[in-house]
Amino acid sequence: ANQAAPNPDMNLYWGELHVHTTESFDATLFGNSLSIDDAYRFAKGEPLTVAGGEIMQLSRPLDFVAITDHAEGFGTRTHCGDSNLSLAERAACWLANEPNPKIFQILAANARGTAAPSDPSMPAGVYQQTARQPLTPGSFPTCKFGDGAFERCIKNATSDWARYINLADKYYEPGELTTLIGYEFSPGMPDQGKHHRNVIFRSNTVPERAISSLDVPNAIELWKGLEANCIEDCDFLTMPHNPNKAWGLTYSRYTWDGQEYGEADWRLRQKREPLVEIFQVKGAQECALGVGATDEECAFEQVFDPCQPGETTGCAFETGFVRQGLKVGLELEQELGFNPLQVGFIAATDSHNSNPGDVEEWDLRGAVGAVTSSATRGLRGDAVTAAYKSKINFHTSGGLAAVWAPENTREAVFDALARRETYATSGPRMAVRFYAGWGIDDAIMQDRNPFQSLIANAVPMGSVLRLQANPDVVKQNSPGFMVWATRDPMDAPLQRVQMIKGWIDAEGQTQEKVVDIACADGLTVDPTTGRCPDNGATVDLASCNFSTGSGANELKTLWHDPDYDPGQSAFYYARVLMNPTCRWSSYDAIRLGREPDPRVPATIRERAWTS
Repeated sequence: ANQAAPNPDMNLYWGELHVHTTESFDATLFGNSLSIDDAYRFAKGEPLTVAGGEIMQLSRPLDFVAITDHAEGFGTRTHCGDSNLSLAERAACWLANEPNPKIFQILAANARGTAAPSDPSMPAGVYQQTARQPLTPGSFPTCKFGDGAFERCIKNATSDWARYINLADKYYEPGELTTLIGYEFSPGMPDQGKHHRNVIFRSNTVPERAISSLDVPNAIELWKGLEANCIEDCDFLTMPHNPNKAWGLTYSRYTWDGQEYGEADWRLRQKREPLVEIFQVKGAQECALGVGATDEECAFEQVFDPCQPGETTGCAFETGFVRQGLKVGLELEQELGFNPLQVGFIAATDSHNSNPGDVEEWDLRGAVGAVTSSATRGLRGDAVTAAYKSKINFHTSGGLAAVWAPENTREAVFDALARRETYATSGPRMAVRFYAGWGIDDAIMQDRNPFQSLIANAVPMGSVLRLQANPDVVKQNSPGFMVWATRDPMDAPLQRVQMIKGWIDAEGQTQEKVVDIACADGLTVDPTTGRCPDNGATVDLASCNFSTGSGANELKTLWHDPDYDPGQSAFYYARVLMNPTCRWSSYDAIRLGREPDPRVPATIRERAWTS
């Protein structure tokens, strides 16, 4: 916070880029009455009381935050405090402001539409091109009734957005708390589907209006509209979230309303969408077992089974997970000559409680207002059969975004996001650095401050490592991949580091490989299985105390790919796993004097994913 000048070796900053306040109408209907001001104060470490009556507070403040309320709701309720409203207007305002999840279900069902089964003779799990018609601003109840109601909503949307900008500027403290200006673009899909994007701006020079899915029908038109209105010093990026619940759309070749991507569209996506949210309260989105992925860690916080013939929602699609999306990017590179899906990773909460960064399992108060708080509600049985609609099954604690930047300012944090020098965690604050280069040798492993050398001779996470023509530089058959991770001092030790690689083989088929590359406790990787032996770490489910005699405070390794092929494009990212700890549901069971709920695992292995 007191840094006098930018640090060329980069500092690690923690943040949240996806959180909702009572300004989002769905958050209000869930019972959240906490404001934008409340969310900023929470990010700085102040306590709040959630709708269920419990206290929420971060153990450590955030370094940066973006409040991302749904732009579709801007201007729709601003007038509800006026004194001269008609009876119909007052009724619509009551409907939009009454804390009742049933009202939300009714309104959302209308906006999302219904799912139609696909042709069962078509391949299962392959997204089918679907034409959809977007809603208009006038379709919202509060914008239907009264003279000039539609025009009033349009005008008020601009004033709401201006208030957002002013509040972000009010709480911006460079070096202490960076407040990035942003919002969420939220088109609807059937069966709680999500094809949403968060829009983040570099500075407070932003468009006069927040373009929403009521204005444009798909992401391509969103990028075009933002570029047309984001002028002078304005810059922006977008990030999709919940590809696992977009029912295969995120990494398909089609837009939300059925348009097929052309080369110019892919280039626009490459330019404006450098990141993806790989983890949040609605589950892990890295990979799914049986859908192009076989490693056991793809079961982490995952409830979707592979799609069956005819299923169009509620299952794991081939183009519905980040690792699969990276493979699609390699395929597009062969077709187009460039890779539009080379994305970095962040994590977030998507909380609707005005509590950015509130991710600690032991202190989780839920993310959906009074629906998930108190613990009694959080563990209550759901009147649903689908696991992805169940609170206890599908609600995680959410995660955090980590960036490496020279200083904690809007411009520096945004630039780190844009160049993908970011990583995601499932909540704990593990410090992770990941470099690849031709000039890295074993001597660097003994250097306690190797980053000047790495910055000069390697590239950091999120970058592209090009082939080197100079044989003096290429000393090995494979570039060196250095991963250095240290534990969160408030959480369990580290257990292992894994490398995930994806490529396209000579027959044109996408492939992947997951290997352990560093083990805790002096253990070594089994050459047959490619995995570290079990280090014996345990958890006492009566208290949720984790074992302290195993695991590592630090894991550092330099790895070379034994199957490296210089003529083959490939992606690599590291995954750092902790010793097992209790899941939030087990902590809640302890609070209520119960055994851990058998519907979900009692423990989890928290993790980090590097870009």
